[in-house]
Amino acid sequence: MLSVVPQFIQQNLNLTNMFFTSIIIVLATIYFVVLLFSHNPREPFSEELEYLTIDEKGKHVRKPLSNTSDEQKNKDILLSVVVPSYNETKRIGKMLEDAINYLNEHLPNKWEIIIVDDGSSDDTSNFCLKLSQEKFNLKPEQLKVIKFIQNRGKGGAVKQGLLHVEGTYALFADADGASQFASVSKLINEMEKIEKIEKHTRTNLSEKPAVVIGSRAHMVSTDAVVKRSFIRNLLMYGFHGFVYVFGVKSIRDTQCGFKLFNRVAINEIIPFMHTEGWIFDVEILMLAMKKKIPIIEVPITWHEVDGSKMALARDSINMAKDLIVIRLAYLFGIYKDKNVI
Repeated sequence: MLSVVPQFIQQNLNLTNMFFTSIIIVLATIYFVVLLFSHNPREPFSEELEYLTIDEKGKHVRKPLSNTSDEQKNKDILLSVVVPSYNETKRIGKMLEDAINYLNEHLPNKWEIIIVDDGSSDDTSNFCLKLSQEKFNLKPEQLKVIKFIQNRGKGGAVKQGLLHVEGTYALFADADGASQFASVSKLINEMEKIEKIEKHTRTNLSEKPAVVIGSRAHMVSTDAVVKRSFIRNLLMYGFHGFVYVFGVKSIRDTQCGFKLFNRVAINEIIPFMHTEGWIFDVEILMLAMKKKIPIIEVPITWHEVDGSKMALARDSINMAKDLIVIRLAYLFGIYKDKNVI
């Protein structure tokens, strides 16, 4: 009898060791798979740390970019608008027209637009500079162009633009103009509300980081969504469910290309972005939530615009894969959300 008990205990110990060994092997395998598929954003080339604009004589001039992390030099600039662009000569003109008309009327001389040309082959950069001079008659510095030597992806373009804004606030807006630009007034109003809540404890209104995002969630029953193809809506709802499970549960529309940040939020979120593809919006929101930065979702006016660069089936699969990688990479500590000394 005495010999049976130790034998039974030894068997249990062996099973326990096998169980924990299996767990360690599984976790190690997952870790290395996530590490393999994780993103390592490339550093910008020296030319990508400069911008092009039109001077008083109508000539193209190249100047060094300022850094959002530095103290705001031009406090007259209230709003910087970052527009990621890739082969957008057919769509960006209308978007710029709507944006500039609004900005000139509501924020005269208090704005800048930064076009981030993500390696376009259709001369998007020169097209925008030409419009700024010949159609909109803009002043120097009101429209700037950052031209990438190599394509990085929409997330990389947004990141580079936001890291080099002059404004108190920065909006990134899609080049297709699907989001009505006048809706930015709603976002700014919400941002100011957040900042005023802590006015009595802070000397600088922008010292509290905050993010305000445009949302199309209220439009799910409108023609803009109902008239989409069955496949497009199926993938959309499937992706939203995936985001809910693996990503952001409290935000109804993570992908709307109309998001507003104050400078503090930019400095606490954007430098730590890893994803340069389509799923970058979700990583921005994950980082904000991890850092307990308030996110306000605001309904905006939006309409469908043809000419999307997204390959629906392929890019939906890649987005789902990247979402899993983002979530697990932060969980395993592969991605960091703060500077490591």
